[in-house]
Amino acid sequence: MHRALGELRRGTPVLLRGPDGDGLLVGAAETLSGRGLTEFAPDQRAGERTGGGEPPVLLLEATRAAAILASGSGSALAAGPVALRTSPALMNPAALRHLADPTAERLLPMPAEPVPVPPLARAALALAKLGRLLPALLAMPCRTLPDGLLEVPAADVVAYPETAATTLTPVAEARVPLEDSAETRIVAFRPADGGIEHLAILVGEPEALAARGGAPLTRVHSECFTGDLLGSLRCDCGPQLRGAIARMAAEGSGVLLYLAQEGRGIGLVNKLRAYALQDGGLDTLDANRALGYGADERNFLVAAEMLRALHIPRVRLLTNNPEKIAGLAACGIEVVDRVRHAFVANGVNDGYLETKALRFGHLLK
Repeated sequence: MHRALGELRRGTPVLLRGPDGDGLLVGAAETLSGRGLTEFAPDQRAGERTGGGEPPVLLLEATRAAAILASGSGSALAAGPVALRTSPALMNPAALRHLADPTAERLLPMPAEPVPVPPLARAALALAKLGRLLPALLAMPCRTLPDGLLEVPAADVVAYPETAATTLTPVAEARVPLEDSAETRIVAFRPADGGIEHLAILVGEPEALAARGGAPLTRVHSECFTGDLLGSLRCDCGPQLRGAIARMAAEGSGVLLYLAQEGRGIGLVNKLRAYALQDGGLDTLDANRALGYGADERNFLVAAEMLRALHIPRVRLLTNNPEKIAGLAACGIEVVDRVRHAFVANGVNDGYLETKALRFGHLLK
């Protein structure tokens, strides 16, 4: 799977294979190179490869498709994948990047025509999201694997979030004294395919408390480069991270799960794009949707599996987010209590916190 994601990220198409043998050739619109585009050009093998020489389509989430359609055309789009007919003018890397990225130079509505969505479209968009790419792909039915390209089963793409979570294994542990907690260990977890790693920050001995039937104070924290490391004022992530560790140290033990799910799961690059859209007037939720992502793309099964590996089945959850409580409970972790974890606005993140409360349902009061 990681090889397929690497191919997309460097501008090379990959072939998704369905359970019935059907294939869909896909390339990420934001990274496709001129060389990659040649795989979608009609040639003498088109009939063999596509069973009729169908032209490629542009696959998008409905929220992005509506923005690039002519005025009024996008209002009837249902949620889910949308396929737009391409034209020769769009078959170049610059035009495709322009269509994929709402932070590019403002795009005038264009007369584009929705066409039937090809099979495997959902798996294709999921693959782009797994690669932290904008969910916008050039796609074309394809029966045979073109020379030099990679094939991946669509079922593997759909199952990957669960597979990556359930195969997490502790691979390294070290004592790391922190400014707010001298008795701290960090345990690194890695999935079986060698993919993205997640960290458990253990303050004191939370496993010992769990072994006695207790419920350690626990925080599920998604990494935030800008807030955690740089001290960004746009969010409250940094204060939440440091405040959680300090609170656990004061109580004597706790576990902070530091998940590699930046920007609610959309990745750092896309989070920066979302910031640019927010500067243009959108809030956090609408900015994510404008990029083609959902309001929250995180996978809390990751946190549940890490807690199980640490032998911590019951927790007191340090959170304001009801979705985290529901997510852990759905994955078999007992949340015996919610511990409030709110910080006052700083004059810059006031709107961000208001959106958290009003549109994400966070319990900030």
